[in-house]
Amino acid sequence: MQYETVIGLEVHAQLKTKSKIFCNCSTKFGSEPNTQVCPVCLGMPGVLPVLNSKALEFTVKTGMATNCTINEHSLFARKNYFYPDLPKGYQISQFENPICENGFVEIELEGQTKAIGLIRINLEEDAGKSVHAEEWVPEGETLIDLNRCGTPLMEIVSQPDIRSPKEAFLYLTQLKSILEYLDVSDCNMEEGSLRCDANVSIRPQGSSEFGVKTEVKNMNSFHGVEKALEIEVERQKKLIERGDAIIHQTLLWNAKQNKVTPMRSKEEANDYHYFLEPDLVPLQMDKEWLHQMKETIPELPLEKKNRFIKEYGISANNADVLVSSLEVADFFEATSQLFNDAKFSCNFILSAVLRYLSEKKTLLSNTKLTPKLLAELLNLVKNGTISLNIARKIFTDVVESGISPSKLIEQKGLSQVSDESELLQVIKEVLDANPGEVQKFLDGKEQVIGFFVGQVMKATKGQANPKIVNPILRKQLAEIDK
Repeated sequence: MQYETVIGLEVHAQLKTKSKIFCNCSTKFGSEPNTQVCPVCLGMPGVLPVLNSKALEFTVKTGMATNCTINEHSLFARKNYFYPDLPKGYQISQFENPICENGFVEIELEGQTKAIGLIRINLEEDAGKSVHAEEWVPEGETLIDLNRCGTPLMEIVSQPDIRSPKEAFLYLTQLKSILEYLDVSDCNMEEGSLRCDANVSIRPQGSSEFGVKTEVKNMNSFHGVEKALEIEVERQKKLIERGDAIIHQTLLWNAKQNKVTPMRSKEEANDYHYFLEPDLVPLQMDKEWLHQMKETIPELPLEKKNRFIKEYGISANNADVLVSSLEVADFFEATSQLFNDAKFSCNFILSAVLRYLSEKKTLLSNTKLTPKLLAELLNLVKNGTISLNIARKIFTDVVESGISPSKLIEQKGLSQVSDESELLQVIKEVLDANPGEVQKFLDGKEQVIGFFVGQVMKATKGQANPKIVNPILRKQLAEIDK
């Protein structure tokens, strides 16, 4: 039997505010446990929450960027459930009338655009963190760190529109890019500021009824989400083919073992008890303020990609890579305004620049490379001062020192050799030293020309101008053939 996969994703994104959602405590990551808490985020008796206006602004902007309806009238609720790192015994969240509803995120798959629907985007506070896997935690014990408690979260809930693990990966990648472009979240999965739970089920191809779903948790990368979903879909197929029932439960993804393991039976909605939050007045957003928010939405990833293709003539694949990081996209555009060959600058950024950032596990902003320096380096290649090989060799020095490429070339004596008489002498020496290869060329083996060019480059330490070497080389070979 052929099966169709049905996936819905719940993404929790910590907002990039300096203080928590209902108090002035810092949201800085990595502080000593329980040092960023106060009576409000600890839920002490008699305290009153005050909404962080920046958290509301970020949520509204995200809703607008994902084509949501923004509810001018919105309510907060107490979501009651027991968990050790939830000091109040409830989480301030939203149930009825969330801030954002009925949006969509567009993804591109195999040249086609698909809209993944959004049910809601609501604003809520984060819980604390249970710590039991660190070396300093006594064996068999769990400690509670409440620094994260009260950090503002957006819960972004998709429709069950995703039909494959690959689509899930593309959706998450696009959503992350949107949040980064809006500058509302740093989306750091390693620090827990972007978390994803997946609801997954399968059904016979062509069926309109949903199958029994499971929820997969503990995925700490987008590729991890994709892999976990692939494993869970296969597990469900095998259960059905054996005649076993799929149990509605929560599963944990184990990346080391490439398997999912049961955590608990899945809660139903009625296992949570929602009450209207009495300490927060309903939100009422006026049209003028919403219009102002709309005006602050920047050019988003798909828009930027399409503009780059049209304006700079680069391929869709290359544009995809560039716009996946706003920092890289802006760097490319700034470089292209200084260096009049967008395709060349694109190719160099995708190869040399991104490779360096990947190897060093860093960001452009942490280096000394600027669009001006890169444009200068590329211009030196284009005007024949240095070869592309030399440019790649000195690139790391430029990035790490911030010194002008022209100065570095002068200091290292790396200018390209374009003097014809000098190159002619080198070429004659290469041909004299390789009579066997010369004969092969004269016998019709055209590919030997590459060997000679390589020997000339070696003799000149990569500084010979290949555009000048080739015609001189061929002319000398023609003279020998006479």
